[in-house]
Amino acid sequence: MLELLTELIKNLNAIVWGPIMLMLILGTGIYLMLGLRLMPLRRIIPGFRLLWQGREKTGNGDIAPFNALMTSLSATIGTGNIAGVATAIFLGGPGALFWMWCTALVGMATKYAEAVLAVHYRERDARGNTIGGPMFYIKNGLSSRWKWLGTAFAIFGAIAGFGIGNTIQANSIADVLQQTFSITPLVSGMTIAILAALVLIGGIQRIASVAGKLVPFMALAYIGAGLLILVINAAELPAAFALIFTHAFTPVAATGGFAGAAVWAAIRFGVARGIFSNEAGLGSAPIAHAAAATDNPVRQGQIAMLGTFIDTLVICSITGLVIVSSGAWHGGENGAALSSAAFEAVLPGAGSYIVSLGLTVFAFTTILGWSYYGEKCVEYLFGIKAITPFRICWIIAVPIGATASLDFIWLLADTLNALMAVPNLIALLLLSPVVFKLTRGEKL
Repeated sequence: MLELLTELIKNLNAIVWGPIMLMLILGTGIYLMLGLRLMPLRRIIPGFRLLWQGREKTGNGDIAPFNALMTSLSATIGTGNIAGVATAIFLGGPGALFWMWCTALVGMATKYAEAVLAVHYRERDARGNTIGGPMFYIKNGLSSRWKWLGTAFAIFGAIAGFGIGNTIQANSIADVLQQTFSITPLVSGMTIAILAALVLIGGIQRIASVAGKLVPFMALAYIGAGLLILVINAAELPAAFALIFTHAFTPVAATGGFAGAAVWAAIRFGVARGIFSNEAGLGSAPIAHAAAATDNPVRQGQIAMLGTFIDTLVICSITGLVIVSSGAWHGGENGAALSSAAFEAVLPGAGSYIVSLGLTVFAFTTILGWSYYGEKCVEYLFGIKAITPFRICWIIAVPIGATASLDFIWLLADTLNALMAVPNLIALLLLSPVVFKLTRGEKL
């Protein structure tokens, strides 16, 4: 039965991550970027100024705008930045990194639009907490005949969270801790579950507070280590960039342990892993930004778009450049093992520990961030009475994920990610006039 179900989901996965979906995601981003007159690219530096100013609450909402972005980043900076980049290069060659960059550049416009709509159409729930996201801008921004789209998004998001945001992350942590420190997966899973439970008890305020401290610290530490490696490997960087740009448009032949890849593979895996990492278009991040204490949707949108910039154009780029410049991509390793081999090749004795600790903290914060996303999807479907049962199920799933074989879960999560994107992208296109009007009103 499981084999039949796996085969069915494989076929569905090939469709939902096929050319039509990739064109829809990239096309939506390009359309929004042009409609915004390249504003997200022009406002990167002002966006960072707004982020710094957003450490304090400035309006209605539950968390500071800065912590809203950190909560969003806590969910996006995870296995995708370490294992996902490596997988994209393993399957698509160095050219996959180029297509990840393209996805991120247009994804900044997508993420901006998502946050603008999330703040503009948000509500307060029965407990008085601010709540928003795709299901709410679909419900409040579109006519009633589109309401089913919001329900579909909430269903896909609630289920997908247990894959992309929970079991997969727990499994990645358990695997890397076992390989690096010989800690058994059950011990890792139980420890993660206890730590996550202590945070989740406090709701979005506690999640945002922890994310606001952990995410900047670990991101800066990982970036610093990666930049050190790139400085050491500076002589190899011109050749690495040449490989990336060349193989974005030409096939790469089999070499060493690398099986070779067509251009389509570079595009497909570059875009798919890029979206898996930065989640632009999936509709997850606006759930966090809807809770920001601000009365200005456009300001929060400019802060939100930095999530894609930081996640992919900074952190994923560092991982990818280390892998390509070190030559480790020839070795036949995949996933986190490839990233670890690349760091270890340049910093022997320390590189594998940097990757292990980075992946552990990134994946743990992803569990926290996605718990909030899943909780809000469940609350939309069943009301606030469903929050406590959801949190209990979320904690129980952590040790299960840490100790189980997750090939099927990876496949299911990947498929549900794409299904989440469909209602969100439709809503973004239909509500794009609202985004453009609000943006013009700020005279950016």
